[in-house]
Amino acid sequence: MAEEPHHLQEEHFDVLTKSGLKTGISKPRGDVHRDGDYHRAVHVWIFAENTQELLVQRRADFKDSWPGLWDISSAGHISAGDSSLVSARRELQEELGVTLPKDAFEMIFIFLQECVINDGKFINNEFNDVYLVTTLDPIPLEAFTLQETEVSAVKYISYEEYRSVLAKEDPEYVPYDVNGQYGQLFDIIERRYKENPVARSLALQKQLRRFSPVTLDAELTGLMDADRDSLVLLVKAAKIMDEIFSLQVWCSNPVLRDWLKEHADASELDKLKWMYYVINKSPWSCLDENVAFLTTADSAIKLRPEATRQVTGWKGLEYRAAFPEVKPPGANFYPPDMDKTEFELWKGSLTENQQKDATGFFNVIKRHSEFGLESPLSNDTVDKTNRMVSSTHDLYFVPFCQEYNPFLKRAAELLHKAGDLTSSPSLKRLLHSKASAFLSNDYYESDLAWMELDSKLDVTIGPYETYEDALFGYKATFEAFIGVRDDKATAQIKLFGDNLKILEQNLPMESVYKSEDVISAPIRVIQLLYNSGDVKGPQTVAFNLPNDERIVNDRGTSMVMLKNVSEAKFKHILQPIADVCITKEQQELVDFESFFTHTICHECCHGIGPHTITLPNGQKSTVRLELQELHSALEEAKADIVGLWALRFLIGQDLLPKSLLKSMYVSFLAGCFRSVRFGLHEAHGKGQAVQFNWLYDKGAFIFHPDETFSVDFSKVEGAVESLSREILTIQAKGDKEAANVLLQKYSKMTQPLKVALQKLEDIQVPVDIAPIFPIANKILE
Repeated sequence: MAEEPHHLQEEHFDVLTKSGLKTGISKPRGDVHRDGDYHRAVHVWIFAENTQELLVQRRADFKDSWPGLWDISSAGHISAGDSSLVSARRELQEELGVTLPKDAFEMIFIFLQECVINDGKFINNEFNDVYLVTTLDPIPLEAFTLQETEVSAVKYISYEEYRSVLAKEDPEYVPYDVNGQYGQLFDIIERRYKENPVARSLALQKQLRRFSPVTLDAELTGLMDADRDSLVLLVKAAKIMDEIFSLQVWCSNPVLRDWLKEHADASELDKLKWMYYVINKSPWSCLDENVAFLTTADSAIKLRPEATRQVTGWKGLEYRAAFPEVKPPGANFYPPDMDKTEFELWKGSLTENQQKDATGFFNVIKRHSEFGLESPLSNDTVDKTNRMVSSTHDLYFVPFCQEYNPFLKRAAELLHKAGDLTSSPSLKRLLHSKASAFLSNDYYESDLAWMELDSKLDVTIGPYETYEDALFGYKATFEAFIGVRDDKATAQIKLFGDNLKILEQNLPMESVYKSEDVISAPIRVIQLLYNSGDVKGPQTVAFNLPNDERIVNDRGTSMVMLKNVSEAKFKHILQPIADVCITKEQQELVDFESFFTHTICHECCHGIGPHTITLPNGQKSTVRLELQELHSALEEAKADIVGLWALRFLIGQDLLPKSLLKSMYVSFLAGCFRSVRFGLHEAHGKGQAVQFNWLYDKGAFIFHPDETFSVDFSKVEGAVESLSREILTIQAKGDKEAANVLLQKYSKMTQPLKVALQKLEDIQVPVDIAPIFPIANKILE
């Protein structure tokens, strides 16, 4: 039961709706409990892993609710304007004298408590954010510093015994319904520590089998000696992108990674944990809707001697670096307890330029209130004078160049050295400008240099994609791709980039939405020899960059095709899918040329269609800002379906052979099953489900009694054009409501998709490849 000490000025709480949303009203604590207003509090449980015990506190005898009874380790109301995690950390500090960093706190569930006590004078309608702090051993009782106004004693009790006393409604304990919502606490602990290791190993083996290990090599004979020397430095710089991305995913992700690697040889299970972590680069499984395959019980042990009062003979508090079982939608770009409403209110208080930074690609959002709780060892590098918000709001933004400064300094040094070595003028310009961007946070010139790269050694490195930011789709993750340009293949596909303007003018949408400023897009085909950073789970076959709307408007985009990745996916995945899911009559129409050509068109179509838009009120904006978290999935669907439309258009203009006409549709159909297997929480999988279900509803895809599929060539062109028009129009209007309706209706695992995916699972067709990079690995070793 959450309470706060009495102050001369009574504490105020934010009043919530019955569904837990803020009403915008705050009231004094006494009035809230008198009137039964809904409000929010925090519960913090300390759990000792080795003894399987929970810490409980005895409430002070003069408390106005449940005096003298045993209760949660620590709890308290969230004051008006305060945040959940900061409140949890502060309560633990004030009540028990335990000071811990944010990576010790795991949000495990939200519990709604509704009760009336004290003869109806105290009404408690409370949303409780329940946190778990997992220590290795019990904290010595003499290490605690108890807040006498709140706590009279503490003790440890086994979680099973505590569940038992609650179930029996022991009068010495504050009551909680263990058969209701609060039973989750005990279920979580039991699931973590009583799991069968054999069953868990088998589950991880099954998850790993979905990825086919493939060696990706590239011929280096065409590289000058100077470029070979610079390659060594570039691979090392690229490796640093892994370090930054790991931190961008979640605050405790780097220590989890290091811990799993260090203990990989401890057992077969530990080896499997590490192998699957390497594929996902986090504890959440990309192919399983981001369900966690690890828990905090698997995480790193950290020693914090200064967390409590020192005790002779005790080395200090050891805790598990925590992460939530549910993947945070805002990753580590925003405070974990920040919601959209808080962000929008803060954004509204900023100047126009500050708003651009807040919603920009290259900043993270933090809290002022965290500073009072951080230790001197905090890695927060921002000087207080540089916190660029009004003091009336808790949020502020920090540029990447400051947030990731130690990593970016190392990467910049390597890029400068590589730039000095290379014999290619355009690569030299790219590497020096990118190194400067890492330290200035201004990526404009370096992105232009990337677009104009004309080098046998091809390099993409920096913050680009925004998929990891599922909260808004604003923030960019760091990644790197290093390869050798395939000159022959690059020359063959030049026509796609050259015809972007013609494609834009003929797009199936109203002319008022079409751009006059589309610029031909350079396309490079490379043989990939290393990737890093935000390349996890399903592997990228191509990319169209940059995403910065300023550059897209001024200069367009550029595309890179990873040919050896595409070849591996076709051989190991798409061909086996076609053999199982496509009717015998149409199987021969699935070929690599169609698959690769559509991939090219997909990337080209990222560069056409709406980007900067005019809203109905005349205001200028971008599709990304208007559609927010829906943008990535809809943009992937657009590029796919408009790419298919574009192929048909180019065939009609005699720019592509008519032999592609049927094969491109059937290869696309087979590709639907490939991409949907990535999961409907992932942008490509979600977008692919929309396309398959739309075309199936229109009769363009046929599901046969023998559970195979085919294309109805008489209907597919019209269905492709209608979906292209639908998505392009939504983007042009910045209509988030319409985007949501489209995704809700069509981004579903329908019965035909379920049947196809079950067939593929039954014969264990890989979902994707797990690349092995022998050249880069040799350098890194």
